[in-house]
Amino acid sequence: MFVAVSYDIVDNNKRNRMANLLLDYGRRVQKSVFECDLDEKDMGEMMQEALRYIAEEDSLIIYHLCQDCQQKIEPYGREIVRKDVMIV
Repeated sequence: MFVAVSYDIVDNNKRNRMANLLLDYGRRVQKSVFECDLDEKDMGEMMQEALRYIAEEDSLIIYHLCQDCQQKIEPYGREIVRKDVMIV
């Protein structure tokens, strides 16, 4: 499954740990937004770990993107690498 993961974490240490965790599962496309192409097992593992870093004042949002929706992603600005393709 292809997901976009977005987070807003107040604590600097937890925010850095979340970023490092998500780098193990996907690629960073913005400071707190990652794209991940995962199977069910990896998704479960990632979520189990990620939820440890979320406190009441924080947020974590997972956007599940179907194949058709993935084709409609429109990045603008600096170059972004997605699925081994450079998008300008």
